[in-house]
Amino acid sequence: MQGSARRRAAAAGSSPGRHGSSKEEEVCRNSQFHFDLWFYFTLQNWVLDFGRPIAMILLPLEWFPLNKPSAGDYFHMAYNVITPFLLLKLIERSPKALPRSMVYISIITFVMGASMHLVGDSVNHRLIFSGYQLHLSVRENPIIKNLKPETLIDSFELLYYYDEYLGHSMWYIPFFLILCIYFSGCFIPKKEEPRIPVAAVLLIGPSSLYYWYLVTEGQIFILFIFTFFAMMALVMHKKRKGLILDSNGRFLFYSFIITLVLIALWVGWLWNDKILRKKYPGIIYIPEPWAFYTLHLNNLQSPMEENI
Repeated sequence: MQGSARRRAAAAGSSPGRHGSSKEEEVCRNSQFHFDLWFYFTLQNWVLDFGRPIAMILLPLEWFPLNKPSAGDYFHMAYNVITPFLLLKLIERSPKALPRSMVYISIITFVMGASMHLVGDSVNHRLIFSGYQLHLSVRENPIIKNLKPETLIDSFELLYYYDEYLGHSMWYIPFFLILCIYFSGCFIPKKEEPRIPVAAVLLIGPSSLYYWYLVTEGQIFILFIFTFFAMMALVMHKKRKGLILDSNGRFLFYSFIITLVLIALWVGWLWNDKILRKKYPGIIYIPEPWAFYTLHLNNLQSPMEENI
């Protein structure tokens, strides 16, 4: 009896060490670069988000009539399912315990906003085939001016509001909030400073270019810059505590820095464009890529109008 008691006591005394060791191994594993998740993120962002309007324009109109969902709509539906799943998997791999309630509310709001945007964006991009010009406001578009009764114009403005304002806000605010929450757990002791892996270097370019598209097309520069400032403040605060970014944190932080540079180059290039200046008045002037497309690159109107 005494021998068995001593064995139980010894086992109990050794268990904290084993649990502590496994916990350290789990933290170390979670701090490694998540190439699979970041690769899936980058791939699906390019294909399902950036690629959806391109697929809608390039695929034959006979395949997807204007009164039916387009290929881009199906891309958007897939994006609305896959992205929340990847965000949840990313949060699961954070070495730091994160507030679950905030994460779940953010994911729910993200899905609502992205789904709202799906409807508005589908209709707005379909209007391109009828001559709608994205570089003009709703009321300035030739095909909208002639609508009768005029109250229909208010309906199109409401659609634009759901697409460009409410939908974007409910979509992008939770998205950047989750990235910021995850980023807050990407810190390790300075003595364990890791090198950023080659895989991360290869993904930084495509990732940064996508975030440039997201910020400019979504017109969310203020949200992006506040997220970036919050990340910078976290880096400075943690540095005073002897902590530095792990490889995942560096990947995200460097991607945002390059995104900021790309936005500055984009604005500088179109700084003197008088037509886009009229569409985007005010201090913050960041033209949308698709507005630039319909203004300078759209050669699809005439053939499409002939089909109509």
